[in-house]
Amino acid sequence: MDFTNPAACLDLLQKLHPIDTARTHATLLQITEALQLASPAPNQHLEVLEAAREAIACSQNERARCYTSQALPPDSEENTILQQVLRLWQVLSRSYAQIARRDAAAGTLDDQRALLAQRRTHYAGMALFEYFRAKRAVPAGCWAEIHASHASALHAGVDRVRVPDSLNEVWHAQSALEAYVSILLTDIANPYGRSARELSWVIRWAQRFAPYCSVNAAEEDAKPAAYGVDLNADVGLRPLGLLPQTPTRLRFDGSTLASQIQAVLAQFKHGTKPASLGLGTDCSTDASARLLLSLYRPWGRGTAGRRFPRRHSEGRLQLSSDWLTTGFAIEGSVFKQPRSENQIHRLREDISLLTFGERAPEVDTPQHEHQRHQREAERLGLEYELWDMLDQSVAGFRLQRHAQGERLGHHQLVGIRPPDSDRFLLGDLSWLMYRADGTLEAGVEILPGIPRVVAVRQAGQKNSRAPYQQGFMLPASAALKTPATLLLPSLWYGPGKMIDVHRDDKTHLVRLGRLIRRGMNYDLCAFEAAEPSPT
Repeated sequence: MDFTNPAACLDLLQKLHPIDTARTHATLLQITEALQLASPAPNQHLEVLEAAREAIACSQNERARCYTSQALPPDSEENTILQQVLRLWQVLSRSYAQIARRDAAAGTLDDQRALLAQRRTHYAGMALFEYFRAKRAVPAGCWAEIHASHASALHAGVDRVRVPDSLNEVWHAQSALEAYVSILLTDIANPYGRSARELSWVIRWAQRFAPYCSVNAAEEDAKPAAYGVDLNADVGLRPLGLLPQTPTRLRFDGSTLASQIQAVLAQFKHGTKPASLGLGTDCSTDASARLLLSLYRPWGRGTAGRRFPRRHSEGRLQLSSDWLTTGFAIEGSVFKQPRSENQIHRLREDISLLTFGERAPEVDTPQHEHQRHQREAERLGLEYELWDMLDQSVAGFRLQRHAQGERLGHHQLVGIRPPDSDRFLLGDLSWLMYRADGTLEAGVEILPGIPRVVAVRQAGQKNSRAPYQQGFMLPASAALKTPATLLLPSLWYGPGKMIDVHRDDKTHLVRLGRLIRRGMNYDLCAFEAAEPSPT
């Protein structure tokens, strides 16, 4: 097959088999790379790229599914697929730039200048988004290419001209400036702290709200806290006060977007559905409202200082990512079915007490207790990872791990023991990012309070003797104004649902209140006491 022949490529695009995703993707990559090297007539090259757009978008999304659920290590098998997806986005962006450059003298595509600029910027941004989706650090040169795309559109005077774009789900059209703004919005939306689903919404919503933002030359008296960008730099938006005053410095203005977000939130309160507001059919009202609220400050109000200042920290802490191992770390023993639920086990315990007498409680120092805990964990084959601390705040820690370890997911529950503590605490992995050398960086938000392991069971089932599962309980905090909470296995939560909670040889029936947080492997919810259940 001659992939350098535009006519042959157009014919082949009609024969692609979308079900065979890997083969289709390989063919599309061969076509785009071969045409880039062959440099056919600009109008013919453009025709092939435009004809392949929808097939490329579908193929790229399907290939990326294998690595978007968890942070992707550089040495993983799926990394090859990531590199192929990145290559295709990059080839597309550079091909549209190549077409514009080669046609500059002939002028046969003068009426397509705006389209070429928009496509070039859009695909340069898609490469950036792929790093976000894989939770990988953005390499040098990625932002420089995005800025060069926008600078080229500015120079040609076509940055504000809208062109048809069937892949834009809301407007079905986009300008090069709007493509550039959507990239900037996605970057400041905490992409490494978003789940795969949330990030897909952010990318879509950034296109939806891009027309309400502007990027203009920065005035000398512009507020230092406002966002800005330097087209000659290799980074995204930064506070203007941190950027040098150069001719290539631009100010980002999202003030009109702030009012748009307020209007959308107000319509939610009146029962308007997200789909009718151009947010997508896969978004619930509650989830959309929570995400939009988190985007209101960065998208509409500029930069803001950290709520809790960070301070540099050194040392290593222990981290457990396994649910049962975390329970052992907190309790010092492996989770077992409550003895009141296991009559044989209870009989054995009673015989043991009658024969040998009740054991006296052991009194030991925290250091000896920790050593005994470590020996027992080793005996059981339970392992804790050691992570280096980079900095910390009241809310949590920024950590890094150089060695290989468990694959971790966004908003996964973990147990951590800081070096200055004799107890394990519960934390939520708020963001994850792999660097090119395999170093994994993570943010851990500490869930307040000293956790306790409890046995939990969904009440009201036909089988009233269903086995218990391990859960956790966190105490109420008057200082933080937080209620007592339960951490239940994922997807257990339901408003008003009844749960049997067993602790200290007693079983209590509780009613679940509001859902405070839904993580990757847990539901954190408030609760209240109900009528006691029989034990």
